[in-house]
Amino acid sequence: MSGMQLKDLSPDALRAHFAAEGLPAYRADQLATWLYAKGVEEASGMTNLPKELRARLGDEWQTRALSTDQVAHSEDGTVKATLRTGDGAVIEAVLIPEESRTTLCVSTQVGCPLACSFCATGTLGLGRNLTTAEIVDQVCRMRELLPGERRITNVVFMGMGEPLLNLGNVVEAIRTLLHPRGFAMAPRRVTVSTAGVVPRIPDLISEVPVNLAVSLHSARDEVRDVLVPINKRFPLDVLLGTLRELPHLDRRHPVFFEYTLMAGVNDSVEDARVLVERLAGIPSKVNLIPMNPHADAPYRPPGPEVVDRFMGELVRSGMRPTLRRSRGSDIDAACGQLALREPPPREPALRELDPPQARPPQTRRQGAASGPSRG
Repeated sequence: MSGMQLKDLSPDALRAHFAAEGLPAYRADQLATWLYAKGVEEASGMTNLPKELRARLGDEWQTRALSTDQVAHSEDGTVKATLRTGDGAVIEAVLIPEESRTTLCVSTQVGCPLACSFCATGTLGLGRNLTTAEIVDQVCRMRELLPGERRITNVVFMGMGEPLLNLGNVVEAIRTLLHPRGFAMAPRRVTVSTAGVVPRIPDLISEVPVNLAVSLHSARDEVRDVLVPINKRFPLDVLLGTLRELPHLDRRHPVFFEYTLMAGVNDSVEDARVLVERLAGIPSKVNLIPMNPHADAPYRPPGPEVVDRFMGELVRSGMRPTLRRSRGSDIDAACGQLALREPPPREPALRELDPPQARPPQTRRQGAASGPSRG
């Protein structure tokens, strides 16, 4: 099917598009309600739209960007789906149901160019960026897999790809997530994770009021250079200096640091002490994640006693870390495990990002601010 993907446009942009087409803006509101609130994508089911507009929907515009390819169910309730785009690319998304909420982990790229050494997606290279419609449609397709009255309450941009290397489409998708005529999600229910694409962090925060998560994994440059190679371009002084200057950070609105514990790599008590020192002055919450092994990773998770010692050191220093238990590892849906059986065709390397002017090292103090856990 040819034609414009309407989900490429946030509800406000859809109103502007309808007006440019000579259509009443309120018809765009009605269409958005059908697509997002009611989950109806067939024009024939949009009964309050005039027949002429329904005909145009069928002939000129598209309302679906993805189809569901395969679905895997974990013993712990996690659901992973492979989703196929119109040009045949395949991505993965994961539903994580809990007692009080259901979190959807979405992808932003086909593959990923950052080559983090512990992450299965990083072995694929970059296929291409996903469009706004392909990001938004992950929410639509995955909610079809929910049983009964369950609904998606939280969305995390932690799937395949680096969200800040696809910032324009990610921001437009978030506008649909937050809009009252979109999915009407509260900003605190949406989290965007980055491995440290420093120049685009302030842009994200200025565009949409969502949670920021940083895939840190080490507070030592020499270790992070290996685990997260983008650290060579934007080392910790630059990354953490940028975070310290972000507006509106406080205990209620912290930065979430993701820290994957790997045996013998970043899991010592001294690593914990360095982490506390480096995060001083940043309102923060540390999420500890024992490594989820996969075939391409040379790392393994530490033993429970090592995890307890690391977490205990953070607590003694005034932090309030959380330990994220592995979900969906039996279907390769856990953190760091998303990877397709066949790698995507690789796109040429992305344009180099100019690093910001280096900031002088910050004066450090013992202890670090902490924030509440996510809602």
